[in-house]
Amino acid sequence: MITYYCPQCGISSERSVCGKCGGRTDAESHLYWCPTCKVPLYGKSCENCGQEGVEFAADVRPVFPEERLLIEVLLGNPLAFIDGSVWASAGDRYYVDGKKIVFSTIKHSEADADEVRRQWNEWSPRNNYEAFDRYAEHFIRANRTRLDYIEMEAMQYIQEAAKGFDAGTMFVSFSGGKDSTVVSDLVMRALGRSDVLHIFGNTTLEFPQTIEYVSAFRKDHPTTPMLRAENRQQDFYTLCELFGPPSRMLRWCCTIFKTGYIGDKIKRTFADAKQVLVFNGIRRNESTSRSKYDRDNTSPKISKQKTASPIIDWFDFDIWLYLLSRKIRFNEAYRLGYSRVGCWMCPNNNRWAQFLSRVYLPEQSAHFNKMLYDFAVKLGKTDPEEYVRNNGWKARSGGAGVELSKKVAIDFKPCATDSKSFLYELNRPITQELYEFFKPFGILNFDMGNARLGEVYVLDAHKKVPLLKLQGRQGTNTLRITVMSTPVAGRTKMVEIDQKLKCQITKYQMCVGCHACENACRFNAITLIKRGQDDSDYQYHVDEKKCVHCFECISHYNGGCYMRRVLLPRGKDYVEK
Repeated sequence: MITYYCPQCGISSERSVCGKCGGRTDAESHLYWCPTCKVPLYGKSCENCGQEGVEFAADVRPVFPEERLLIEVLLGNPLAFIDGSVWASAGDRYYVDGKKIVFSTIKHSEADADEVRRQWNEWSPRNNYEAFDRYAEHFIRANRTRLDYIEMEAMQYIQEAAKGFDAGTMFVSFSGGKDSTVVSDLVMRALGRSDVLHIFGNTTLEFPQTIEYVSAFRKDHPTTPMLRAENRQQDFYTLCELFGPPSRMLRWCCTIFKTGYIGDKIKRTFADAKQVLVFNGIRRNESTSRSKYDRDNTSPKISKQKTASPIIDWFDFDIWLYLLSRKIRFNEAYRLGYSRVGCWMCPNNNRWAQFLSRVYLPEQSAHFNKMLYDFAVKLGKTDPEEYVRNNGWKARSGGAGVELSKKVAIDFKPCATDSKSFLYELNRPITQELYEFFKPFGILNFDMGNARLGEVYVLDAHKKVPLLKLQGRQGTNTLRITVMSTPVAGRTKMVEIDQKLKCQITKYQMCVGCHACENACRFNAITLIKRGQDDSDYQYHVDEKKCVHCFECISHYNGGCYMRRVLLPRGKDYVEK
């Protein structure tokens, strides 16, 4: 039973939103086990046989025969549970016929992956789905009321969210995972149409099974348009050399290979739309951070995007109940035991997921681990193998050991003769491109200043009075900026103005084309163009006809630049709010 309680009103609720005050409720999940049908129950009484269930886990997922065989191999008893009803709960706890078995994913994740793979392949021909299919049918019949409710509630929500939008102003965010697969099916059923656009964000680090599934989905849904958003210009491993491997704190890969290009695809596809509705598969019980998400809101990462989350209150139990009942094709990676199918090497993956990849993706895993080892050597780690084995790279923060991080720091000192002037020593010589980064502050004027001294004025966009004076000859590294009037980017204090100036100077020194600032602009005024073959060399351009000087591109990220935080050397206090 999944129940919700509003601490504000002191009442129960059917959903995570209180029907009385509209505030957030707390969820409690508790399932039961039918000893007769040998399946988990949402309610205490089994709808298939009428048997009263016994207390079970908080949430569960089915264990497919492929994963079951892997567990059996690791336990040294292949096919031992082939006739059993096998399920898994949070924390990788496994149950056979309702009873927890002794199995430690932490312990077994250190097993010899090559030997496990050999045994798994040896026993696979004798594996089968007979028992699994039988228990799947019991599972569906035993939970029919729950299934009917979540279907009806989700489709009613979709219909309400879609009011005011048409097929040309909405899409499904499709990852190839189980959750987006469910949302896709619900949206098409609720709206009675199969022509709702799907956008697949190919991170280029997807599971092979994900790519195969997306291809199969397109064949199964020939009338459903699908666009792929992917970064074809940059290579993940090349960028790892530039930035260091992604970590839990610094998942730069999401911005560069996912958010940035999805945002670009949305902007191009819906260029004329004032607002776009996106249906996604976010669920609150997936993580602590997602537990705080609202069901519908405006995207904090991609402008003009309204998000709707039809299954935000669903549990794993619900997801698989829906997929199995509808007999929907899904990503084959779940059959192997993966609980999530984002990037196969995501730093948020646990040790068990990493072990699965060593078993099923040996070549990719070996290549990734080699990169991690080489990075550890570059850092000067005394034991690089231990650094990789114990996931030291996942805890990495800052740009230590990364050459590009040197471009983050800006040598600065106040002008001794003028309290409103700042002197910056740049790591990149001044070129004409520098001035592009000052367009968001106001209107550039090249005629007012002394060209011989390299003077360029920035005028207030509304009052047309001088706002900033930039002084620095092209080819040199010294830039003097004088504040002529305030506010500058909404700031009046010199220390805060200095911070905003550093934001743009940092971008000039180290723009690597992550597209974060481009996507932060609601007016499509910012364009990033790759130059040459270097994955870190991009040209930044602001269209002054589109720029409204809202300063969002300067203030959207800490320091004004997403990659600045990634590459900031430890100990450098340059993170501005």
